[in-house]
Amino acid sequence: MAKIYGGHLAAKYLKEVEKVRMVFTISGGHIENLLDGLNHYQIRTIDVRHEQAAAMMAHAWSIYENEPGVCLVTAGPGFTNALTGIANAFLDNAPLVVLCGRHPLRDDLTGALQEMNQIDMVKPVTKWSATCYDIRRIPEYLSIAFRQAASGRPGPVFLELPPDILFAAVEEKSVALPAKKKHRTSMHPHDDELREAAKIINSAQKPLFIGGSGVRASGSTEMLNAFIEKTGFPFSLLNNGRGALPDTHPLSINDGGFTGIMTGAPQADVIIAAGIRFNWVMQATKLFPDAKVVRIDIEEHEIDRNRTAEVGLAGDCKDVLERLLPLVENRDHTGWLTKLKNAYAAYLTTEREQRKTPSDPIHPNRLVARIMEVFGEDAYYVADGGDTSYYGLAGFSSMHPAGVLVPAGALLGCLGTGIPFAMAGKLAHPDKPVIVFNGDGSFGFNSMEFDTAVRHDIPIICVVNNDCAWGMIKHSQTMSLGEDRTTCAELGMRHYEKMVEGLGGYGELVTEDADIIPAIQRAVNSKKPACINVVTDPTVTSPATVMFYQNFAGF
Repeated sequence: MAKIYGGHLAAKYLKEVEKVRMVFTISGGHIENLLDGLNHYQIRTIDVRHEQAAAMMAHAWSIYENEPGVCLVTAGPGFTNALTGIANAFLDNAPLVVLCGRHPLRDDLTGALQEMNQIDMVKPVTKWSATCYDIRRIPEYLSIAFRQAASGRPGPVFLELPPDILFAAVEEKSVALPAKKKHRTSMHPHDDELREAAKIINSAQKPLFIGGSGVRASGSTEMLNAFIEKTGFPFSLLNNGRGALPDTHPLSINDGGFTGIMTGAPQADVIIAAGIRFNWVMQATKLFPDAKVVRIDIEEHEIDRNRTAEVGLAGDCKDVLERLLPLVENRDHTGWLTKLKNAYAAYLTTEREQRKTPSDPIHPNRLVARIMEVFGEDAYYVADGGDTSYYGLAGFSSMHPAGVLVPAGALLGCLGTGIPFAMAGKLAHPDKPVIVFNGDGSFGFNSMEFDTAVRHDIPIICVVNNDCAWGMIKHSQTMSLGEDRTTCAELGMRHYEKMVEGLGGYGELVTEDADIIPAIQRAVNSKKPACINVVTDPTVTSPATVMFYQNFAGF
């Protein structure tokens, strides 16, 4: 009878049961047989230059494709390199399946190459973690991993596969592949809670709906639209939920970026928060101390975190909205919406003028507007950096779900996400432009992934917002310590575009407004991964920096 190696058995399961199309990885001796299995079963592998990027690309793939992303890393430093990406996915509730090598089981406690207790290290930032000890159970363990990653509140899972089982062989027919199943059991709010929530919603005079990643993960687009249009609630969609309804929806306040939330939340008398954490981004509810809050979350323990909700509705967002819909009244909040839009428009007057007006040096708001002139809303945008993320979030708009992502905005505040996320976005949507707006500081974390982009023909466009500093840190230090006391914040002028050219991509330096669009167009025409290094005003401070400084100043 034919035999199959453990690594090939794992690959067979990934291909035939989970229908995995893409695995993000770096080669390593402990995982060699599984890599060979991926090749044998024609699963595309994207080999990156740092395991952090592999985890981040798999994280992004899960968002763009709405399915678990898969990364494969080797033992020891391969594992520790991936930890930051795993932690970021954990705090972003992304269904990430991490397959990892290990020192041989037979060599436990002998000082084997790359021997370490990986399981205990990764437990705090995963939903589930395990080591497979039996070649015949590889499909079973993989099945558990994928179910755990995608069920309930999504998140990363971790499976160790020792070389003892990856390089071992077993009779192929003796191992059955478990069928892929989705169990539909879910919790529902009590009828009394739904009625109480509807009572609050129907009494609202200045309402606001804030939706997060859970809104899109639940597939609630149609139900959300029906609910919003019936209740008349102005809404903002944040994190990975942005794009579940378009920014151009008449009740959307996403055109105000985070300023819309900062302006609207303190004035609102009723807030529905669906599938979103009340974390530091929301100032842990300090933004709206007086509003009545209706909280919707698939994780019941999240309902009263940081603030007791007037009503907590535990369950899947789509299901909860469907149950609420017959109980809420048709309302028209046009007057409140107009007042709200006028309020944040007043705050944005200067920003909107900056987008229209050429300046020397170039203002980041103007740079974002020029990028939008080239690509418009039929594109995917990623922003990565401190101040850079603020400008991208405020200025980019897309017609696509997850069309504007700011992955550094998760709880971890993880810089370096932009290039890996953009590459995954381009792999998921090869027919659309994918642009990453990168701070010059954050560019440095994963800039060698341009080599990955060149080798695998992933033509992303990276526009560097180059203020020659860790801008958010520099300006915060200036406000707190003075201009003569900034420390470890200056980066200086660097030719990042030449680095990308050296790796085989397209690069161009821009210092004047008139050259921005022509440079971007030449980058597009090159059909290569490209870096447009734009020197911007080093004196500009974003509102986000001011807000964070004011918060930290209270310590």
